[in-house]
Amino acid sequence: MTSAYPPPPPPPARGRDRTTLWGVLGIVLGLICCGILGIIFGYLSIRDARRYNQSPVLGYLAIAFGVINIIGGAILRSTGNYPFWNND
Repeated sequence: MTSAYPPPPPPPARGRDRTTLWGVLGIVLGLICCGILGIIFGYLSIRDARRYNQSPVLGYLAIAFGVINIIGGAILRSTGNYPFWNND
């Protein structure tokens, strides 16, 4: 008696894979200007990476850079060295 073959894996989820797009946007925005947007885009990258079975590294980096941006901005503001504030 022969055993049956296991069923084939399910097809990948339909739709557009934007894992890399969200990750790169999150990293760039998290580093340059907006930590909050970096965190949001990082979350979207991780969500799509799980959906399409890809690596979530870009999403984690985007979240990390967003948090660093927020903490660094808070430190600069509290010490009075933030370059975009006019302290006249």
